Amino acid sequence: MPFLERPRTNQPRSKLLDPKSQKCGLRCTVFSVNGDEYKGEWLNNKKHGKGTQIWKKSGTMYIGDWTFGKPDGYGTLSVLLPGTKQYATKYCGGWKNGKKHGYGMHFDKGSAVYGGEWNEGHRGGGWGKMWYESGDVYEGEWMKDKNHGRGTILLANGNWFEGTWRDGKKNGNGKFYYSDKGQIYEGIWLDGKAKCGTMSDFGRNEAPAPTQCPIPQLQLVDMQLVLSEAKSAYLERINTTFPLHDTLTGKE
Repeated sequence: MPFLERPRTNQPRSKLLDPKSQKCGLRCTVFSVNGDEYKGEWLNNKKHGKGTQIWKKSGTMYIGDWTFGKPDGYGTLSVLLPGTKQYATKYCGGWKNGKKHGYGMHFDKGSAVYGGEWNEGHRGGGWGKMWYESGDVYEGEWMKDKNHGRGTILLANGNWFEGTWRDGKKNGNGKFYYSDKGQIYEGIWLDGKAKCGTMSDFGRNEAPAPTQCPIPQLQLVDMQLVLSEAKSAYLERINTTFPLHDTLTGKE
């Protein structure tokens, strides 16, 4: 019977030997061939439990929970500051299957901060609050890293908007408060722009920079009918563009 030689693999020797080490339980620092290092608990040769991972190439460090080789549970992700040995926190919160999931705080470059729900690595799946570097603050619903659903944004100048968002823009019913002028706009928004609605005085006497004259009364035979027809047309366009389970209606 002829001898059949087992086919050779192209895997590095370190890959072939790693399964044979059968790491299990708490271990001291384990160094990979590429320079990455991990210190913590193992199960069946996979990171499992509490542990700290440092990726040499990116200078990123994760400290927290692991499940079968992936961040899962609660953990903190930090980045190495250039030219130093100091780490800055990038994210701390929930993880699932190696991705941000659940409640967590994310620190962007500069002073921007997000605190809220995450879904498979993206801001979304619930409520969240974002402090922008400009000084604006948004609080409301998110989906795939964008304002999506009900939400309120307070601008740095003191004005604010509360209403419906789609794909990061004002879309649907909303109210914009001009606190500096003492006026309020109520109506429909499309792609971030006001399309139809009413403008009225709102705390005009206490506003720091009120308009010279009050808003005059609009003389229409049936103002509500005109608004209703216009709103219905714009809402239909929005619902066609964003076919979601929470279809927008003309009611607040």
